[in-house]
Amino acid sequence: MGNTNHQLTPDNKGYFGEYGGQILPPQLLPVFEEITNEYNKLKNDPTFIKEYNDLLNNYVGRPSPLYYAKKLTEKLGGAKIYLKREDLNHTGAHKINHTLGEALLAKRMGKKKLLAETGAGQHGVALATAAALVGIACEIHMGAIDIAKQSPNVLRMKILGAKVVEVTDGGKCLKDAVDSAFNAFLQDPQNIFFAIGSIVGPHPYPMMVRDFQSIIGIEAKKQIIEIENTLPNYLIACVGGGSNAIGLFHEFLNDTDVKIIGVEPSGKSFKTGEHAATMTLGKPGAIHGMFTYLLQDDKGEPLPVHSIASGLDYPGVGPIHSDLKDKNRIKYVTINDTECMDAFLELSKVEGIIPALESAHAVAHAIKLAPILEKKEIIIINLSGRGDKDIEYVEKYLNL
Repeated sequence: MGNTNHQLTPDNKGYFGEYGGQILPPQLLPVFEEITNEYNKLKNDPTFIKEYNDLLNNYVGRPSPLYYAKKLTEKLGGAKIYLKREDLNHTGAHKINHTLGEALLAKRMGKKKLLAETGAGQHGVALATAAALVGIACEIHMGAIDIAKQSPNVLRMKILGAKVVEVTDGGKCLKDAVDSAFNAFLQDPQNIFFAIGSIVGPHPYPMMVRDFQSIIGIEAKKQIIEIENTLPNYLIACVGGGSNAIGLFHEFLNDTDVKIIGVEPSGKSFKTGEHAATMTLGKPGAIHGMFTYLLQDDKGEPLPVHSIASGLDYPGVGPIHSDLKDKNRIKYVTINDTECMDAFLELSKVEGIIPALESAHAVAHAIKLAPILEKKEIIIINLSGRGDKDIEYVEKYLNL
């Protein structure tokens, strides 16, 4: 088995290679230093680890199954396709893995409120759930466009006791929700814990969220060896900010025989404002407290973005992904809205599994890849979430 050592820990300034850091107003540096110090202490604290793992097992329902998609495999006629079923987690996506960790950390730090942005609403629902569980107030900022697309998740957040703030600035989507939440955080950083929803933002968030999400790949590696007695040939996951993807990929980064593919949204077209293909068309720049690949104009300002999947319409990406792109460890490809919708329907009709539109991007690439591979080869797709949240939008999109 090939092996190489990728930089899995950021340097003391929070950089993975050239990417990451803490690009913050000076008054916030001590706040983030405190979060970093507390997290570094807690991640080695046996009582914290036990409490967190107990919740993963008994509350979230982990380990999530690694499911052999036999009918889809046979229909495509190539490589074996396995689905890592994060859609079966409590709240319906991978997001609960890190929101529980963030909520427990906030509680231990004595914070009074959890604050976050959300795109598709899955992070918002997961954080509202974690906040209810640990007994902390919760406030979620969400773009007006996403609120209209994701009304079931908005209702869930409210039922769970969270305050939902509608963001009407800018493009009214995920980037604007991040801006709005960050401004709210600036008002009272001593009492508010900003629970970022992906592996983005200033250090320590990319590392911290990655660590909590890495359970996906840890389980998948163990499961595929038990089932097939070998490692997979390919891993595929969708990439917006990049948390579900790095969750699956992290455990395999040093297994160089395993090819890793991140799937970005090319939306309606590659015209500005009609896609969110950050790795494909972006270049390094600063956004939301980090240095990373960014879709940006000549002045370095983030460009407008689009994806049929609200959780992927972000102009940046986690710095860990940027580093792994430059090192050629992960290949990034794109899937457009039409291909995504086709894959959404295909998995639903062939396997009886309705995927989130985000996850359907990964499924769509696997549908292209599997037929050109040998039957003995193995693909693991991270099925990062379920599609319940998307069915009203799909109904309108397809005129059902």
